[in-house]
Amino acid sequence: MRLIVLYLLFTLHTLIANCQPSARNDVALERKLMAALANFRGDVGIYVRNLRTGKTVAINADTLFPTASMIKIPIQCGLFDKIHKGELAYDQELTYKDSLHYDDGIVGSLKDGTKISLNKVVMLMETVSDNTGSLWCQALAGGGTAINNWLETSGFHQTRVNSRTPGREGNRTQYGWGQTTPREMAELLTYIRQGKAISPDASEEMYRNLGRQFWDNDGLSQIPPDIKTACKNGAVNQSRSEVVFVHAPHGEYVYCVITKNQKDESWERTNEGYSLLRTVSSILWHYFEPKSSWKPVEGYEKWW
Repeated sequence: MRLIVLYLLFTLHTLIANCQPSARNDVALERKLMAALANFRGDVGIYVRNLRTGKTVAINADTLFPTASMIKIPIQCGLFDKIHKGELAYDQELTYKDSLHYDDGIVGSLKDGTKISLNKVVMLMETVSDNTGSLWCQALAGGGTAINNWLETSGFHQTRVNSRTPGREGNRTQYGWGQTTPREMAELLTYIRQGKAISPDASEEMYRNLGRQFWDNDGLSQIPPDIKTACKNGAVNQSRSEVVFVHAPHGEYVYCVITKNQKDESWERTNEGYSLLRTVSSILWHYFEPKSSWKPVEGYEKWW
C-alpha cells in the first residue's frame, strides 16, 4: 500500500510539473514574433519576459551569439565589482595615454595626458558606446578574465568577454569582442534592475548609466519617449543586437534580440537587422500595451 501511495504521489507531481512550463510560454506573442522572422536572411535569437505575469517567449534564446557592444554591460559589472572592493574609486581621476587609442571616438580623440574621471569614461562607454573608453574600463576591471569570473560566480555561464582575454582567442575569432545568449543578456539587465549585481547601490548606478542611451533609433524608437527604459545595443557587419528593459504602464518587461550570419551587411537604417529590432520592439509594445495609440512621429526616421 505504501508503494502504491508513493507511486501515485510521484505521478501527480510529474503531471503538475509537466503542465507548468506551457503556462509560462506566451503562445500568442510567440506566433507574432515568429511571423516577423519569416523572411529574415540570417539567424535570430529572441528572449522576452514579462515581469508582471512571468510569461516568456524564447526563440533560439539559449543559442550563442556575438554581443558586439552589449558586452559593455558585463564590463561595467566587472568595473563596479572592483569599485565595491575598494580597488578603484568611481570618481577617481585618470590620465589618458595615446597607447590606449583604439578608434576616434570621444575618448580616443583626447590628447595624450588629458585628465578625465572614471565615472565619465563609464558614462561614455554605456551612453555613446565609446570603444576606446570601453577597452580602458575592461583593463581597469582586471581584464576579460576577471569579468568572466564575476559572470560565472553570478550565474551567467554563457556570457563571456573574448577580446584581449587569454585563452579565448578561438572564441574571439568566432564571436568577436564577446558572446552571450538572448536569455542571459536579458536576465543580466534584469539582475541589475533588481539590485542584485554587486550591491543595491552599485546596481542602481549601473542602471542609471544604462538609462542614458544615445543610440535610440532602433528598438527605443518604437517606445514612447516618456517611458523609462534601460538599453544597450550592438552592431558588427553580420550582427545587430539590442537588450531593453521597459517600464511599461501595465507591467515591466525585458527583451533581447540578437542576429548573426546576416546576409545584409549594410550600415543604412534599412538594414534587415536594424529593421528587425524596430519590428520586434513595436510588436512587444503594442502587445503589452494594447490600448496605447502612440506611434513614432511621421518623418522621425529622416533624422537617421
